[in-house]
Amino acid sequence: MAKGALIEILHDDADLLAVNKPAGLLVHRSKIANDETDFLLDRLAAQVAMPLHLAHRLDRATSGVVLLAKSREVAGQLGELFMARAVTKRYLAVVRGWPDPEGVIDYPLPDVRERSPRKPALTRWHTLATATLPIAMGKYPEQRYALVEALPETGRYRQIRKHLHHVSHHIVGDTSHGRGDHNRLWRIHFGLHRMLLHAWRLEFSHPRSGKRTRVQAPLDAAWQSVLERFNWAGALNC
Repeated sequence: MAKGALIEILHDDADLLAVNKPAGLLVHRSKIANDETDFLLDRLAAQVAMPLHLAHRLDRATSGVVLLAKSREVAGQLGELFMARAVTKRYLAVVRGWPDPEGVIDYPLPDVRERSPRKPALTRWHTLATATLPIAMGKYPEQRYALVEALPETGRYRQIRKHLHHVSHHIVGDTSHGRGDHNRLWRIHFGLHRMLLHAWRLEFSHPRSGKRTRVQAPLDAAWQSVLERFNWAGALNC
């Protein structure tokens, strides 16, 4: 996405704004992004011209739903919902190998600093579809991949990426926790230059009305190409 391009708005009411963050865009300024000049919050400030408060965050490489509040009061209420695990978070990922039809990864993780104390972290997953690529690599004549839905019940730093790495179902395109050989295969054969992890849906009770609210983020062109190539689009009709 070009610098300064408009951000897709998914939900807009008197209290909340939900947007579809593109892959490769940082959410906000930080000490580790001193050289960056393009941020989601800055684009939204110019686009909607009102104060906004983040309810949660996504990694730079992850696309999908980001929820924001239009007041500090509502931001606090959303924070309480996330802390109470009252927000259902559904992600889509393409991983190497064929995971079991469903499962749970219960594996403590540190915060941003790898040496910080580990905290409980739990991710559930469902395998939605599988495919085989007739491309030899290493000792294997073909490669297996799967489309999975991941539901993190906690919100640790890079939780889904680290958890799928832990069970050896690395996310395609993940340059920090993935497999370099598989990432290269996808770059060479499919021109893929992003990580295939997408924050697909958020479901929660609206902090003002109490109405059950669901926000879904459409998939970008890279994702659509993958779904078409493997005939996976039907797996998302749920």
